Amino acid sequence: MRRLPSRRTKRPPELGLIEGFFGRPWSWEARGWVMRFLSGHGYRFHIYAPKADAFLRRRWSEPHPRAEAEAIAAFAADCKAHGVRFGIGLSPFEIYKDFGPAAREALARKLGWLDDLGVEELAILFDDMRGDVPNLARRQVEVVHFAAERTGADRVIVCPSYYSDDPLLDRVFGQRPDRYLESLGERLDLAIEVFWSGEEVCAREFSPGHLRRVGEQLRRKPVLWDNYPVNDGPRMSQHLHLRAFTGRPAAIAPLITAHAINPALQAFLSCIPALTLAESYREGDAYAYGAAFLRAAQALAGEKMAARLQEDLGALEDLGRDRLGKRGRAVRARYARFESPAATEILAWLDGDDYAAAEEIRTQ
Repeated sequence: MRRLPSRRTKRPPELGLIEGFFGRPWSWEARGWVMRFLSGHGYRFHIYAPKADAFLRRRWSEPHPRAEAEAIAAFAADCKAHGVRFGIGLSPFEIYKDFGPAAREALARKLGWLDDLGVEELAILFDDMRGDVPNLARRQVEVVHFAAERTGADRVIVCPSYYSDDPLLDRVFGQRPDRYLESLGERLDLAIEVFWSGEEVCAREFSPGHLRRVGEQLRRKPVLWDNYPVNDGPRMSQHLHLRAFTGRPAAIAPLITAHAINPALQAFLSCIPALTLAESYREGDAYAYGAAFLRAAQALAGEKMAARLQEDLGALEDLGRDRLGKRGRAVRARYARFESPAATEILAWLDGDDYAAAEEIRTQ
């Protein structure tokens, strides 16, 4: 029989993780474990940007408390030791409304601290901010260029205020300016990269046609900010996002520069879908998401718990915590038998410990 040519992807995009979720941040122990685990499966950068870190967001101009600063520095060193590029996501809240001498001085000071940490990936994030501002793209480019000229980071990535086609952003943050993406792309130095989350904030798929269009608007290939398996907010935190990645065909690899996933509130469980994304790019047309899920779950939690997770996927991901009803007790009993961080996360989720309230989203 004639052997068919391999359809595997020869050049998968660079994979990374961006902690961009609302709610309770991961512990430093869990963060370090996830970084080290994923580094062995093709993940090459980790951007620290939890919404709960006010000193990267609304209080960005203030220094971190000493204990937190030391923890960030230790994590940066751990990343370097494992061949993972450490990044920070800085959200200087609405700085573009008044980028005068005081704001410039504060930003330069913050950038100096980030250089001292050894930041290799600098993300300037304009999401979650009002966008109905005159000359928005010009103002934001001015801020980004200021930062790019002063940072020691190897890569600078900007997240636009309108990082998706989703009209939800216009309803929440004001109507996007005409030709916003085109203006951003025209003005922004080509060495600076741009995050994009797709046709929806939480995209169900990324198609080659869509990404070609966005690349033309931005005059550069985007960096995907993939909002799966994130499960923050009152609605999504009711569900564990465990299933393997779908809707991200390997055919999009030549149309993006990198693919960053925004993980779930559950650090260890996030590794299951993360592993399947790497397999999806690696296998190309040969990728089978069901089998990929099982292999990833086995790698994280062992064969017995993986089989249990496969059987319970519908309850954990689709039905959700509040609709489990009496089944919740049976689910608890099943995972209480396992001694693993992943099982502990499921038990905490059943208790509602990871619930992300609407008030947290409004204030973070």
